[in-house]
Amino acid sequence: LATGFYIVQQSERGVVLRFGEKSVVTGAGLRWHIPWPIERVEKVNVETVSVIEIGYRTNERRGGTKTSVPVEALMITSDENIIDIEFAVQYRIKDASNYLFNVRDPIVNIQQATESAIREIAGKNTMDFILTEGRDEVGQRTHVVLQKILDRYEAGIHIVKLEMQRAYPPEQVKDAFDDANKAREDQERIKNEAEAYANDIQPRARGRAARMIQQAEGYKASVVAR
Repeated sequence: LATGFYIVQQSERGVVLRFGEKSVVTGAGLRWHIPWPIERVEKVNVETVSVIEIGYRTNERRGGTKTSVPVEALMITSDENIIDIEFAVQYRIKDASNYLFNVRDPIVNIQQATESAIREIAGKNTMDFILTEGRDEVGQRTHVVLQKILDRYEAGIHIVKLEMQRAYPPEQVKDAFDDANKAREDQERIKNEAEAYANDIQPRARGRAARMIQQAEGYKASVVAR
């Protein structure tokens, strides 16, 4: 009977299994269950935030160097371009029993669901939008779609944060894309310089015109007076 006592930490939930079937979920504290082989307890940490990498892997043994995983990273956009996207997914367990019973391999399921969500969002946007002003929006929309997928699976997983690490064109077209970006930046720079010049020259021209009008009015008045 003494072997039935167990302790659940504050960050954990205890799932009591009776003959392998879920019986009850217990909170933090000293608990007791019918000893094995009738019941056993699976403890699940519901507060720890874990990270899954999509499109790349970090090798801590090699000083945190990153290795690309093209099969996950390469996506096709709405304008039929290929883009290389890397995401970091932070998640925690929100339902211990669903996590234990509805998901065989949580990491693989999250990876596949995230990849599916990213492909859906990338397929609805252009490459330029994803690489420039749309980075944050793409990340937010992917977050929403991913959470809906996991909720539909009843995976018991909550996505805390989904962050786009980087997005760039494939190596084969990177040089051409860099040239296009440089041309776009040059265009913006020249436009800004032209606007700055206009903002500088126009007020001075108006000032000179107003001064000439005032001088002419003064000359007119003096001639009429004489």
